[in-house]
Amino acid sequence: MQVITAARAEWIFPFTGLQPAQFRRLVRLVADRGGDTIADGRPGRQWALDLPDRVLLVAAYWRTNLTMRQIGPLFGVSHSAAHRVIDTLGPLLALAPVRRRPVDQIAIVDGTLIPTRDHRLAAPSKNYRYSTNLQVAIDATNRLVIAVGDPQPGNRNDTIVYRTSGIDQQLTGRPVMADGGYRGNPQVIIPYRKPHDGSSLPQWKEDLNAEHRTVRAQVEHALARLKCFKILRDYRRAARTLTDTASGIAHLHNIALTW
Repeated sequence: MQVITAARAEWIFPFTGLQPAQFRRLVRLVADRGGDTIADGRPGRQWALDLPDRVLLVAAYWRTNLTMRQIGPLFGVSHSAAHRVIDTLGPLLALAPVRRRPVDQIAIVDGTLIPTRDHRLAAPSKNYRYSTNLQVAIDATNRLVIAVGDPQPGNRNDTIVYRTSGIDQQLTGRPVMADGGYRGNPQVIIPYRKPHDGSSLPQWKEDLNAEHRTVRAQVEHALARLKCFKILRDYRRAARTLTDTASGIAHLHNIALTW
């Protein structure tokens, strides 16, 4: 018996953060990417759920972080079918690369620790858990997520992960703001540091640092909104799937802000 279905509009917003019209546009986008023609890999056998329900299943899984044995019965399918739906549709929900942006667009980048059960990539981190470091960049003008880096071990600091995650290449040619933890990346705009002798900064530098903090706070707010999807608080899947998951959640975040 299927409990949750996209045919009932009241189920859409709690699990996706989208209005029904926004959700329908998302389903059409996934269909254009090939989601409507994909079966479960066995010849002659089609999906038990239609495309809107499969998209809702993926979003509900990300939002609640239920196990497969819990999420499957809610949609009237087996846990193995729910697993196949998430594996297949998750990448199709990923954030599309932004092809054209103003050259003077300011990006704000920051890293966040994602507790990850896959110890092949995760490492003990300052949050006292095995985690990965995920770099996220947003547009300072409209708060949209414009880039997500590949997750790196959580015991690496942001200044290194910025280069190894590939997000620096995605932001090439555009001004980038970050906190003081990105020292060592000359292309990143960071706050002024106090002199080594312990003296105070000039007032004009203090004023610029205050403005820098005000602008940079937007990325902290964006990360908080992304973590409303509980899967980013305890990632149980293979670490190699985290990039697609984070990108898909960022896509839902952007749709909620713009469409």
